[in-house]
Amino acid sequence: MTDTTILSRREGLMTADMNGSAVMMDIMTGKYYNLGQVGGRIWEILEEPMTVAALVKKLTDEYDVSAAQCRTDILPFLDTLLERGLLLEG
Repeated sequence: MTDTTILSRREGLMTADMNGSAVMMDIMTGKYYNLGQVGGRIWEILEEPMTVAALVKKLTDEYDVSAAQCRTDILPFLDTLLERGLLLEG
């Protein structure tokens, strides 16, 4: 995944706020995922498809973190969502 990779949410997923943490259910598989607070915010931001670079910019505008640290922190999370088929590339 590079800064120019465009990410979008897959259809058929429901999210809910559970005391500040986002919880997601995959309607097709019945699986639940706890995204946490920051993961939930990432999911909200990705309501519209965007590049990894744009996502990092948005997060660094909202949180006190450098772009390099933000990228390092979120790439494993994004990779996991892609591996589980919750996010799409392209």
